[in-house]
Amino acid sequence: MMQRLKVGWAASAALKALGSGRLHRPELVAASLSQRLCQTGPKHEDAVVIRVPRHLLKRVDNVKQSRSKSKIGTVKAGRLLIQSRNPSLNQSAGYMLGRFEQPVLCSKGWKHTKSFGDYFAINSTKEAAPFIAASPKEDAGREPRTFHSLHICRELVETLERSGIRHPTVVQLQTIPKVMRGQNVLCAAETGSGKTLSYLLPVVHRLQAGAQDEGANRLRAVVLVPSRELAEQVAAVSRTLCAPLGFRTRTVGGGRGVGHIKGVFKKDHPDILVATPGALVKALRRNCLDLSELNFLVVDEADTMFDPSFSDLLEEILSHARVASDPRETRGPGHRAQLLLVGATFPDGVGEVLSQVTDLGRMVTVKSKMLHHLMPHVKQTFVKVKGADKVLELYQALNKLRHEKGGGAALVFCNKSSTVNWLGYALEEMPVRHARLQGEMPAAVRAGIFQSFQRGSVDVLVCTDVASRGLDTSGVRLVVNYDFPETHTDYIHRAGRVGRAGGVEDGEVLSFVTHPWDVELVQNIETAARRRTSLPGMKSEIQEPKVKVANAE
Repeated sequence: MMQRLKVGWAASAALKALGSGRLHRPELVAASLSQRLCQTGPKHEDAVVIRVPRHLLKRVDNVKQSRSKSKIGTVKAGRLLIQSRNPSLNQSAGYMLGRFEQPVLCSKGWKHTKSFGDYFAINSTKEAAPFIAASPKEDAGREPRTFHSLHICRELVETLERSGIRHPTVVQLQTIPKVMRGQNVLCAAETGSGKTLSYLLPVVHRLQAGAQDEGANRLRAVVLVPSRELAEQVAAVSRTLCAPLGFRTRTVGGGRGVGHIKGVFKKDHPDILVATPGALVKALRRNCLDLSELNFLVVDEADTMFDPSFSDLLEEILSHARVASDPRETRGPGHRAQLLLVGATFPDGVGEVLSQVTDLGRMVTVKSKMLHHLMPHVKQTFVKVKGADKVLELYQALNKLRHEKGGGAALVFCNKSSTVNWLGYALEEMPVRHARLQGEMPAAVRAGIFQSFQRGSVDVLVCTDVASRGLDTSGVRLVVNYDFPETHTDYIHRAGRVGRAGGVEDGEVLSFVTHPWDVELVQNIETAARRRTSLPGMKSEIQEPKVKVANAE
């Protein structure tokens, strides 16, 4: 009896070691068991039978099979797409993940406190931006297309050539002909691809073509933008284009008061008005202008304008304009306004609003191939860092930009206005010369800050997302997400401040990841980069409005 208990105890100990994983080689279980049996074995030659449960045998077979499989290598010769602190997690640009292959992420364990100090980079894999890359036909020896081929009037083409712009981008080649035909257009393309010229050029051209047939002193085009800084920027481009044609461009922005708004329309009405939604609604409610005879209504940064913070104002503006549903309605007596929507991401809620003023089925959609994708010509680095260490990391990044990379402008994004002010005080003590821009500043203080940054008066601008929408930052070389953005849309807009058409070519994005709720967005971005797909959860089509069924009593 005692002999059977010893044998049973030895078998049980061996099986427990196998189940807990302490034995790294399952084939040693039998040797260990026989050794114990020899030490406590019987004096006589009785056969001992040990029964091993079937599920444990299956577990041993599974372990053997998994260890026999060779690990799939994601690194090939050539340029790296993903470069990690851990070299085993690198991925080369030539490696393509399988459809059902799950990527091993560098940021997998970043929710743990021990991950502070980890980092990875999404390297640039292309030298030129995709929206200015040569097409296959051009590679075959054909001359690149010019603005003359788009039937733009000679005065506008000469104005562009004086500014150094000779060849249209891919977005402009797709959008300008459709606007010239009088179609309602929704253009969604990546940041920095030349969307402003894609609507201003055909608008000014068509205004010039119909100037003799229509009366003067009448507002003919309205461009809606979400911020005063963007209004001034678009107006500056419009004035440059309209100078040889004699058209007037004016701006109306918020924070100036009703008296300033009335003064804009007291004298002759401008031909093109660039306005923010709040200021335009104030002018409409006081009968300062009439939109019933408008030729063009442009909504720039449409993804922001259809946000709940602007949607009510936008609906009121659209109700005052007679929007056309057919291209034939945009010409001749009693014409209606042609509607143009432009944005870097596909706006949400378009169908609900536009279905009330126009026919969605006749609206033409222009989408770039890289819409909602990470830009392949911009290096993007992610660093897991403690909140207390972010100021030092920022100082080191700015110091490296100044001394090792030959200098350049830098944009530092924060999520809150209070963080902008606090970080500004911290940079003053270092000292780092900078400017601050946030939405809670008074209009008198805020005016001219971004223009001084564009002129190069300061090299560092600490700001909120008010500077991430549409503003021309072609001189920016580094974008720092001091606070990680809250949505994929915000990240696309912030990262789009570098790598723009006509800008510096070696722009970079540096993101500080601090909080656990930031990690999920980082993992989505890394997964999209490894799979070379668009960011998840982004709209890519106009959603038809849902039919509302009234409850009948």
